[in-house]
Amino acid sequence: MAKKQKKQANAGGTPATVALTDSGTPFTLHVYEHDPASASYGEEAAEALGVSPDRVFKTLVADVDGELTVAVVPVAGQLDLKALASAVGGKRAAMADPAAAERTTGYVRGGISPLGQRKRLRTVLDASASTHETICISAGRRGLEVELSPSDLAALTAAVLAPIGRG
Repeated sequence: MAKKQKKQANAGGTPATVALTDSGTPFTLHVYEHDPASASYGEEAAEALGVSPDRVFKTLVADVDGELTVAVVPVAGQLDLKALASAVGGKRAAMADPAAAERTTGYVRGGISPLGQRKRLRTVLDASASTHETICISAGRRGLEVELSPSDLAALTAAVLAPIGRG
């Protein structure tokens, strides 16, 4: 009976929010009106939420030596592909094909969350996240962000913390 109640409570959520709820991890959900004409999903989220762009993190999927890998970096900067490869013991990294990223994670571009992915991928969280009490990441849909502690995100995704962001 308890399982059925829990499932009903999660019925309206995304896989990311369901994963957070199921794990008992504290989080705050932020909803905003997504503008399809926005040039940057992450910067749009930071502005809509009134949060510094260095606290809003984007989820990118890269191919490191033939294996899809998730990189979580501040929206204010860019992903350093060489640093990402190094963080997971790889040699070469390139951005993944968007269709492959969507198919593998179960999310659409601009709404990819490091949580609740269809297939769990290796995850690297930029080390700058640890300088904040909380960070915001996609909750699995454009216009939906989740705020949580970086240590909780790292624990839930088994992420490696490494300096993979630049500028």
